Amino acid sequence: MEAFDAYKSIEGPSEGLFKDNGSRFIALAYPVETEAQVREIVSGLRKEYHDARHHCYAYRLGYKRDVFRASDDGEPSGSAGRPILGQIDALGLSDVLVVVVRYFGGIKLGIPGLIRAYKSSTTDALSRARVVEKIAARRYRLQFDYLSMNAVMKVLKDMDLPQSGQQFGENCSLEVRVRLSVVEDFAKRMGECAKLEEI
Repeated sequence: MEAFDAYKSIEGPSEGLFKDNGSRFIALAYPVETEAQVREIVSGLRKEYHDARHHCYAYRLGYKRDVFRASDDGEPSGSAGRPILGQIDALGLSDVLVVVVRYFGGIKLGIPGLIRAYKSSTTDALSRARVVEKIAARRYRLQFDYLSMNAVMKVLKDMDLPQSGQQFGENCSLEVRVRLSVVEDFAKRMGECAKLEEI
């Protein structure tokens, strides 16, 4: 059974291409985690491919896959962004942005032709990406006194949780990443020995 906090994404950027009647569709896929990253990449590609006719894109974010958007960027409604998003969804991916840059070849492709082109270029880009499993998690800062250190460390070791930013003194603190499916168990086990603050 797949854990509710596990989902699929891509490891790194990849590129695909589709040509039809002189038009070129360059699909660029990226792993992203926030809408701010999406905006930054899209605006960077508009500058890089400033001579292209359209920069259509779609993205889906989060382990629940509930944050998404599809943009036709001037193409007929539903002919670009939706087919791109459809390919992301067909592979069950999230935390993914695909931008398709179109150079117009002088011959209109019609809506079915556009849908095919945006779909095919996206499929090409995603088929070249390495799919990886991601685990949704929360980060916590733990604060505890020196006497509780053994109890805190035992929980971290038992639950196999990676830690960072340790500061040990009279008052100790460290940061830890906890996958969503064990957050409740983690909070219960830390109970008395540390103060938890989500970061």
